[in-house]
Amino acid sequence: MPKHLDLEIDKLKKQILSLAAFVEEAVAKSVEAFNTRDADLGQEVIDFDSAIDGAEVEVEEECLKLLALHQPVAQDLRFIVACIRLNSDLERIGDLAVNIGERAVFLSGVAEVSEKPLDVGSMARLVRSMLSESLNALVNLDAKLARKVCAMDDEADSLHRDTFRRVEEAVGRHPAEFATLTHYLSVSRYLERIADHATNIAEDVIYMVEGEIARHRSAF
Repeated sequence: MPKHLDLEIDKLKKQILSLAAFVEEAVAKSVEAFNTRDADLGQEVIDFDSAIDGAEVEVEEECLKLLALHQPVAQDLRFIVACIRLNSDLERIGDLAVNIGERAVFLSGVAEVSEKPLDVGSMARLVRSMLSESLNALVNLDAKLARKVCAMDDEADSLHRDTFRRVEEAVGRHPAEFATLTHYLSVSRYLERIADHATNIAEDVIYMVEGEIARHRSAF
């Protein structure tokens, strides 16, 4: 029975990593679509969301099957419980990528703003790094790397606050562009939320490895 459980857990790991690859690709494409105002690429991200949703359902079903059939304990139980949580985080990141793709589609059909209040490149690099590192921590069960990701979340929050200030100032100078400028603020918020979900994944890795619930702690 334990050997069979090990094989099933290996299968679950592959499913999670496959979903993670889908999500990473969606985020990368959505940011590129927004930067280049590429409506076709933005729509591609939107259309791909159903595949991410399907993969998320498959992972959840596999987790529930393992819990019901094998009644795992100790580290195996922690791993499966953590997979259920991070599976939800990955699906939500996919939804946020869709939101960014939708903003790209919208902006492709309107005039450029007089000044861009969001440094999409800098914020996207940070957020994608957090997502990539959290997944590397998952693959390698590396609690130290997971804690590094958690510590990076403050920078993402700071960049989002800076964008809010820049949008506020830009609206004051160009009130006629208010509707368009709010889309930049929305994208900043979506990226900040992706950073939050990457942090959640990192916290789940800490739980997997050490059995420590890291959420709601101020320091890692």
